[in-house]
Amino acid sequence: MHKEEMKDLKLKVCGMRDPENIRQVASLQPDYMGFIFYEGSKRYCEGYITPELLAELPAGIQKVGVFVNEATDVVEATVKKYGLDLVQLHGRETPGQCRELREAGIKLIKAFSVDDRFSFENTLLYERYCEYFLFDTRGNNYGGNGTVFDWEMLKGYFSPIPYFLSGGLNLENLQSREFEEVRPKPFAIDVNSGFEVEPGLKDVEKVKELISRLRDRG
Repeated sequence: MHKEEMKDLKLKVCGMRDPENIRQVASLQPDYMGFIFYEGSKRYCEGYITPELLAELPAGIQKVGVFVNEATDVVEATVKKYGLDLVQLHGRETPGQCRELREAGIKLIKAFSVDDRFSFENTLLYERYCEYFLFDTRGNNYGGNGTVFDWEMLKGYFSPIPYFLSGGLNLENLQSREFEEVRPKPFAIDVNSGFEVEPGLKDVEKVKELISRLRDRG
């Protein structure tokens, strides 16, 4: 990926929940911050964050709520409570549920878990309802597995929907030739476990280094 392309790449920092850590990362102005509302996650944020905390975040940061196989009315209520800008659906949600949420005025990122058996045709029925797709590595958990899928597979992705690249991203592999050669290039990268001190607590210096690298005009 050329420097110009890297500079245009958006950044989502996901799995945040510690209030002070959230403020520190927010001061670095990532494009998106992700908050996980799935009880099965080690980074579950309910009880840690407040609507007031999210309301204080800089206006340029889009707030993303991450849900896994959650009821539509619960998602809608959570969006209203926390003032979320987007919803990321990270489970087995159907195109029908995406339609319901879209009709409620909610902007969606639909995540897909990728392994060597994945077909990008799986995304087709979701196209009309989603702003973005996200490709993560299929693992034992819904996200935050810390492993990378074979990026060569993305050559089979022909949809016009921009996508977030997720799954085991860290400072090392984001500098690799393999990442530079990813095609089609991602709209955004989604970082989580590769930039943590412990689950839910981000390494602010690592995030800072990544952001300066992304914005380096060289």
